[in-house]
Amino acid sequence: MTAPTTLVQALPSEMKAQFLEAFNTPYVLRTVPLPVPTHPHDVLIKVDAASYCHTDAVLAAGLMPPNPPHFPHVGSHEFAGTVVALPPSSSSSSPSPWQVGDRVGVPGRSFHPCGACFECARGPSPQDPDADEPGYSVYCPRSLNNGISGPGGFREYAVVDGRQLAPVPDGMAAVDAAVLMCAGVTVYAALKRCRLERGQRVGVVGCGGGLGHLGMQFAVGMGFRVTGVDAADAPLRLARSVVEGGKARIVDARVDKAGDVVARMGEEDGKTDVGDMGLDAVIILPESQKAFDYGVGLLRNHGTCVVVSFPAEGFHFSARDVVFRDISIVGSLVGSNKLLREMLQFAARHGVRAKIKTFPLSGLNDLVSEYNKGEGGKLVVDMSLTDGV
Repeated sequence: MTAPTTLVQALPSEMKAQFLEAFNTPYVLRTVPLPVPTHPHDVLIKVDAASYCHTDAVLAAGLMPPNPPHFPHVGSHEFAGTVVALPPSSSSSSPSPWQVGDRVGVPGRSFHPCGACFECARGPSPQDPDADEPGYSVYCPRSLNNGISGPGGFREYAVVDGRQLAPVPDGMAAVDAAVLMCAGVTVYAALKRCRLERGQRVGVVGCGGGLGHLGMQFAVGMGFRVTGVDAADAPLRLARSVVEGGKARIVDARVDKAGDVVARMGEEDGKTDVGDMGLDAVIILPESQKAFDYGVGLLRNHGTCVVVSFPAEGFHFSARDVVFRDISIVGSLVGSNKLLREMLQFAARHGVRAKIKTFPLSGLNDLVSEYNKGEGGKLVVDMSLTDGV
């Protein structure tokens, strides 16, 4: 292995990391050697914050398609840190765009893409203007993904691909940046897939979850008329807290039927035809058929349903909605590095922030227990915390 040559300070030889050693088991904290950059694009960072995502729970339960991790596994595919070392090749004819001391956000996708497949070669197009330039793609089927098929951020130091990274805006804390590396860019990209203009209506089903409460803030900042939907008390409280001042409609799906909500929208808009009432687009975040059906029921004719979640059993859709109402159903996974950077700047300008609860690295299993309560928001390992803080 080639040792890094440019250092911010003398680095330790060991670090602490949390390992998943089997499906459906607690994480185990161990001391291991520091990882070493070996690739021309590698960057060594000191992890400052690592967020827990729903996908971490799916992976830990053995339900993550298509590639299970190699055990022992380090989770977290949304984290942030500080560059502490660059590989020797960064001082050659192709210098790294990063410098020691830079604060960076790290998404999970994609670590060491092949650079040659059709995904890496395609670049932006009229159909996908937000794609990265040829040579790098978050959709590369041959790349690893931090925290999923490769090690992630639940450790003190991590080697990451410099092409993955995005600069953290001045004034944005590491814990705030970390949650935007998956939850933020995923829901931001889904909103972009809606192809809406200011003043149009968009819905966020699952508005009180980790992605949902960020999506509500992004949608308001984009100038859309926003409807959030959820079906539990704590997530509904969270959604209401991030869109105060009547900036969005919050719907309790346990109380309001989709048809009644659509009728109220039609009345507000002065519409008389039922097919012309409702949302222009809706984003489906929960892994629930009821949530999917409710969201599609809110759409006006010719509306767009953007699916983000991926339940193992899939979703069933009504052919009648697709054929007679011309409802389009599209998927949205994550965003390109280009979109990641755009999202971070947007979040900084509009004050988009997650509701966060932090834990020390040693408290990761406590974090998981808190996650399983289902109270919404984002849970983050803050490396500056020590036990009992």
